Amino acid sequence: MIDLKTLREDPEAVRASQRARGEDAALVDALLSADERRRSAVSQADTLRAEQKRLGKLVGGAKGEEREGLLAEAKQLAARVKTAEAEQSAADEELLAAQRRLSNVIDPRTPAGGEADFVTLKHVGTPREFDFPVKDHLELGTGLGAIDMERGAKVSGARFYFLKGVGAQLELALLNMAAAQATAAGFDLVVPPVLVRPEIMDGTGFLGAHAGEVYRLEEDDLYLVGTSEVPLAGYHADEIVDLSGGPLRYAGWSTCFRREAGSYGKDTRGIIRVHQFNKLEMFVYCAEQDAEAEHERLLAWEEEMLAKIEVPYRVIDTAAGDLGASAARKLDCEAWVPSQQTYRELTSTSNTTTFQARRLNVRHRDEGRTQHCATLNGTLATTRWMVAILENHQQADGSVRVPEALRPFLGGVEVLEPKG
Repeated sequence: MIDLKTLREDPEAVRASQRARGEDAALVDALLSADERRRSAVSQADTLRAEQKRLGKLVGGAKGEEREGLLAEAKQLAARVKTAEAEQSAADEELLAAQRRLSNVIDPRTPAGGEADFVTLKHVGTPREFDFPVKDHLELGTGLGAIDMERGAKVSGARFYFLKGVGAQLELALLNMAAAQATAAGFDLVVPPVLVRPEIMDGTGFLGAHAGEVYRLEEDDLYLVGTSEVPLAGYHADEIVDLSGGPLRYAGWSTCFRREAGSYGKDTRGIIRVHQFNKLEMFVYCAEQDAEAEHERLLAWEEEMLAKIEVPYRVIDTAAGDLGASAARKLDCEAWVPSQQTYRELTSTSNTTTFQARRLNVRHRDEGRTQHCATLNGTLATTRWMVAILENHQQADGSVRVPEALRPFLGGVEVLEPKG
């Protein structure tokens, strides 16, 4: 949820954020009205309770007919207080509902527009020139005995797959390398639950416009997570955390599930866009004033990992219309995919400011005052990275050179050889 203080002080900034996202700016005025009604209801209830308290003191010192009269008046006032408190409760609910309909206020640097309106911040590395016909990751993975899409579809349906042999080893090596980097940087490694309660999924902002991408187990009223950001955001729900020693940093290793609703016909070949994958996700709780610097740190850690797999990439500032509801700013790292002659997302890191923490009631103490935390997230490795590794390091005979930094996590193997 957005900060009501921000709304009251600069409603036009919130309207501008909604317009930049391509969302309804009228929701801002609806929230302003709900806020005004709630404040009026609180004032009315407080006034009546104060009058009730004053009248109670008079009753205590009165006798005879005066007391009877005051008691009758108190009875009428009690009914008015009850009505006012019911109106306040209704206003509270109306305000909360209006607040939850609004996405986070974007960072002023976030470009306006949709998916194609990102701004490229930098390029790192140069795409390789091949002197042989380039194979895509699926052809390479099939040749290596690493990826089996056909049997994945047979067992589970479209967009499922088996990783086997060197494919399974490569994914584990990649995630273990990410885990080693994260723990060396001071992150607490976590294997979280992948089923969460509705209030946790909703608290992270994933049940808004993107609810169609989330798998739900209706009988159990639980949701399968699409990222360990969700359980890690809920880890400290309804708590006051200690940030006196600096940000709390977690690295969550989990299997992730996405329905990919609305993506039919897109990336149907291979493992670029699938329903199930593994990922190591960084998640941070920090003071709001530290969030921007922490965002830069998360990006730097992502780039450190990309350097280890030796692929060309670019960093983009994602446009407002392509942000999730929680993000104020999102920076993506996109690796070069030779078979497609374009860059494709491998990582993203988002600053969600205090949006998630307000919904999940995560706070910290700052100079004696209780404040909402800022939360941030960033991908450190995921199954999709195998696409970039296989394609960028392929050789003419269908083998794949293993990036040097990854070799210790693959038992020292330098080249993945095709089968047969």
